[in-house]
Amino acid sequence: MARYSGRHRISRRTKIATAGLGLALAIGGIAVVTTAGDPGQARADLADKSFFVDITTVQPNVNLPDQQDDASTGTFTVDCGKNENEHFNPDNFIAQPGVRNGAQHLHDYVGNLTTNADSNNESLQAGGTTCKNGDKSTYFWPVIRIEDAEDAAENEQQEQQNNNNQNQGQQNNNQQGQNNQQGQNNDQDNANGQNNNDQQDNQQQNRNNNRNGGDQNADQNRGDNQRNNLVQGNLRQNQERDNQQGDRNNRNQQQGQNNDQQGQNQQGQNNNDQQGQNNQQGNNNQGQNNQGNNNDNNNQGNNEQGNNNEEQPELEAPNEQNELAGNDGEIQRPAEVDLTFRGSPVGDVVAMPKFLRILYGDAKVSTNGTKNARDSWTCAGFEDRVLINKYPICPNGAPVKRIHDFPSCWDGENIDSENHRDHIVYPNENGQCQNGFKAVPQLRITLTYNIPQEVQEQGRYKVDSFPEEEHNPFSDHDDFANVMSNQIMNRLVACINEGRTCNE
Repeated sequence: MARYSGRHRISRRTKIATAGLGLALAIGGIAVVTTAGDPGQARADLADKSFFVDITTVQPNVNLPDQQDDASTGTFTVDCGKNENEHFNPDNFIAQPGVRNGAQHLHDYVGNLTTNADSNNESLQAGGTTCKNGDKSTYFWPVIRIEDAEDAAENEQQEQQNNNNQNQGQQNNNQQGQNNQQGQNNDQDNANGQNNNDQQDNQQQNRNNNRNGGDQNADQNRGDNQRNNLVQGNLRQNQERDNQQGDRNNRNQQQGQNNDQQGQNQQGQNNNDQQGQNNQQGNNNQGQNNQGNNNDNNNQGNNEQGNNNEEQPELEAPNEQNELAGNDGEIQRPAEVDLTFRGSPVGDVVAMPKFLRILYGDAKVSTNGTKNARDSWTCAGFEDRVLINKYPICPNGAPVKRIHDFPSCWDGENIDSENHRDHIVYPNENGQCQNGFKAVPQLRITLTYNIPQEVQEQGRYKVDSFPEEEHNPFSDHDDFANVMSNQIMNRLVACINEGRTCNE
């Protein structure tokens, strides 16, 4: 597969320019939060190193419910290929019907050939399929990419430079704060000195009066008082001169800071103007998004985009290399795609209704929380004992695996719900469905990737995600819509309930 580099060069130039502005700000010691407060704009496109873990250090954590005597133990596997026809798009007709590029990350499709933002029951039924047995269901998940080694090295160097700039700016701020504190202490020392001089002068005047005594020295006392008043006047003049000098120093210090800031403002005037325009545009967009959320509160936080407002404008489309903002690198086609339907540990399963929609995981875990997020990652040879929410580093370059177990307790009536989840949920820890729900075949999608050992160790592979998720592996997710014919579904249910192993 050709190496995708469509956004890398632009991305690096943008980061270098951002770093230059950050360095200028750091030298002046002002507005350091501009570089520190929005690190995602200047940092690497790689997933954070904290998202990776050596799989051999993870303790076994997979607990399966005990099989009951009447469990349905069969499996039914559908061969739909590995997306050899490169059916990709950033749409999601379940969570974002009619919104093109609404997912803001690229989906990998097998099964139905027509799936896009405008898909509906009729179009899916009329579409072709990659499945060998004629299953027209659609199965889709975010792609995995590998970041180019050269880009990764430059990104890491740039991130280190940004951190250095931030630290330098912080040191400048600390020094400025110390200078200001020192100036305040000097002012306090001047005031204390004046009070001490006044007190000493008064004490000296009392001693003179006691020595001279009585009315006979009145003239002398008046002279002394005049001299004392003169001394006090001189002291006050000295204090005024000190205060004026302190004011001049403060004004000079402030003027120096203003000059520094003015130079920086002149240097980055265009950037500041552009930033103000961007902020205004962002505020306008935020207001529009808030209006969209208010129009559809029932769907807020339960789908990929956060609302189902069909009037939402189209977002950025993929470029010729199938890259989107925040999601670039070489797409990795799975070495294996396994689509297997399994039974229930407590009894038989019933047929899925046609056009049933099911979601796995949560694409916006940072916004919606972890309630619907799932542990999806493991390595070949560890799938029976370890599933984690981090990217695994596998021993001896073993393949990386994503295992997606879909919910399987259906409410018996609906093919979808407002949040796309309430109509089909997970069984409890014992494998039992809640009252009023029925067990349907559970879909398990297993995706296997041959990712080189050095790429794993260097943290250069990542899942496509919403930009704000920053390739968090816990945001991994999957989507399925059942478009099987009644004949295929009946074969599937019979195979599972009869305890057979079937492959079509």
